Amino acid sequence: MALFKSQLVTQVSGSVGGTTYAHTASGMYMRARSIPVNPNTGPQLQVRSALTELVMRWIDTLTAAQRAAWNLWAVNTPFTNPLGDSFNISGQNAYIGANTARRQSDAKLGSTLGFVDDAPTVYDRGDFTTPTFAADVVTGLTITFTNTDTWATEDGASMLVFQGQPKNPTRNFFKGPYRLLANIDGDSGGAPASPLVIGPALITALAGFPVSEGNANWLRFVVVRADGRYSSGRVVGPVIVTP
Repeated sequence: MALFKSQLVTQVSGSVGGTTYAHTASGMYMRARSIPVNPNTGPQLQVRSALTELVMRWIDTLTAAQRAAWNLWAVNTPFTNPLGDSFNISGQNAYIGANTARRQSDAKLGSTLGFVDDAPTVYDRGDFTTPTFAADVVTGLTITFTNTDTWATEDGASMLVFQGQPKNPTRNFFKGPYRLLANIDGDSGGAPASPLVIGPALITALAGFPVSEGNANWLRFVVVRADGRYSSGRVVGPVIVTP
């Protein structure tokens, strides 16, 4: 899928030949026309379950005042699409976005991030320093992050680490899929130690992708804050796996 700008049309949808055009809140996009497939992988089912749960929670659990607060946060906190254009999402989408990764982490990794039902009162997405990582067949993934960032000393905050599917070393760009591999919890009593090492055995146990010599690897990082703010995903890579 590719976002684009056009001097000819302001909105377009449907398919022409092998190309499908559509429009979302973040802008117009086009993609190759295809028949959707549904592999129903474990990670996909986890995310779908979290989405369903959060939609119902928005309807049945949140109060009208809480929903209004999320709408207010969404109006005051613009997102940015890959073309650099600013756009806003709905309060419901903001609430779901804030809690999906938290719920996925609790379900898969046994963390205790829980739900954040009250909207943030700080109108930003919570900045953080982009980590770096190395990959080798013996050690696995070695992730170096800045443990003096605000999230690292905040109870209820966490950095979530998603591993991309390894590709041929000639690939310079990767969009997905990603699998949740680790979470690094903030701690007001003492920042988490950096670097974090995720060995090959643990990667296998967490249903991650094997770290094989010569492959290109990508990691995606998302920081969730105690007050419900959540960052955009930061993708780091490609990093070529060494022996």
